[in-house]
Amino acid sequence: MQVQAVTKYTGISAQKARLVVDEVRGKRAQDALVQLQFMPQAAAKVVAKTIKSALANATENYGLEAEDMYIAKIVADEAPRRRWRRFGARGRFKPWIRRSSHITVVLEERVAGES
Repeated sequence: MQVQAVTKYTGISAQKARLVVDEVRGKRAQDALVQLQFMPQAAAKVVAKTIKSALANATENYGLEAEDMYIAKIVADEAPRRRWRRFGARGRFKPWIRRSSHITVVLEERVAGES
């Protein structure tokens, strides 16, 4: 059974979030949370929050054990970009693009006989 959680419109660019997401893909959910706890990136907190939400969905909604769950799929997709203005010299302005991302986590239950 697959359990999903999505965090939308995070204030972190998808490129920076993918650096964190790639580290935990395919791991047990509990091990991934421990690893994310010690990562210095700001995206690690957002990814950990999404994994915790998926674990809570699995235990509360479907009655699955948190220890048996692993990360089957985790992606960081681009979200809408906001245009921002930073004023420059001679009456000009420098456009800043503030990027955001959607983080999706899909957990599956690993049976004891599987490796």
